[in-house]
Amino acid sequence: MNLLYILLFVFGFLGLYLFSAINVLAEYERGVVFRLGRLLDVPKGPGLIFVFWPIDRMVRVSLRTVVLDVPPQDIITRDNVTVSVNAVVYFRVLEAAKAVVDVENYLYATSQLAQTTLRSVLGEYELDDLLSSREQLNERLQTILDKHTDPWGIKVSMVEVKTVDLPQTMQRAMSKQAEAEREKRAKFIHAQGELQAAEALLEAAQTIAREPAALQLRYLQTLTEIGVEKNTTVVFPLPMDLLKAFTPLVNGASEASAVSKEPAQRALPPSDAESVLDTSAAPVEREPAR
Repeated sequence: MNLLYILLFVFGFLGLYLFSAINVLAEYERGVVFRLGRLLDVPKGPGLIFVFWPIDRMVRVSLRTVVLDVPPQDIITRDNVTVSVNAVVYFRVLEAAKAVVDVENYLYATSQLAQTTLRSVLGEYELDDLLSSREQLNERLQTILDKHTDPWGIKVSMVEVKTVDLPQTMQRAMSKQAEAEREKRAKFIHAQGELQAAEALLEAAQTIAREPAALQLRYLQTLTEIGVEKNTTVVFPLPMDLLKAFTPLVNGASEASAVSKEPAQRALPPSDAESVLDTSAAPVEREPAR
């Protein structure tokens, strides 16, 4: 009877032990197993696996892509401007055994490496390059991080610089610079418009000079535009031919005014001028008083 209890106890213990040795790994997980402290060659999973404790010890490793948020870093650029930059790193574990054996904590190690690389790389660029060449910076950061994390069995797929926080003084200076640039462009565009308008007016004047009827059409169009508006202006249209009749009179009056402005007397010859001066300068003899 005692033997029966002992057998039941043994079989029950074995059943519980086997049941506790059963582990289920998801599709995105791998189990790195150490048997008596020695690493097994191939990680286990996914699916149903057996881990016989205390002989075996298993470490679960996720193969999904990890999104690592790099905290803001104070960086001094090449042109001595202090900025605060943060980024995001996308990476995943390709070799679970290396991620467990070759590094103590691959998440913490990757985070620290991303922070130091971000400070060192961005410090080599000027502020303008930091704001305009985002794609080149992201590619260089991704290449450096992937090179350093490859011995850990980690693949860095992408690095993105999120925000670049500038000081308030630098923001005001950049806004003034942008405003001045926009004013310069506006003045240049306005000057180009004036030049094109002047060329168009010159061409229109030449066309009207060749075709007098064009002036009459323009005159009628102006009257039409004035008549559409609701105003108190009274316009009396006059034919252009009627105005042509007064053109000779206007020209004659202008010529007469030009002639009247000339000196009334022309300069005398030198001999006449001397005689006039002698007669004017001769003394006048008076008769003595009686």
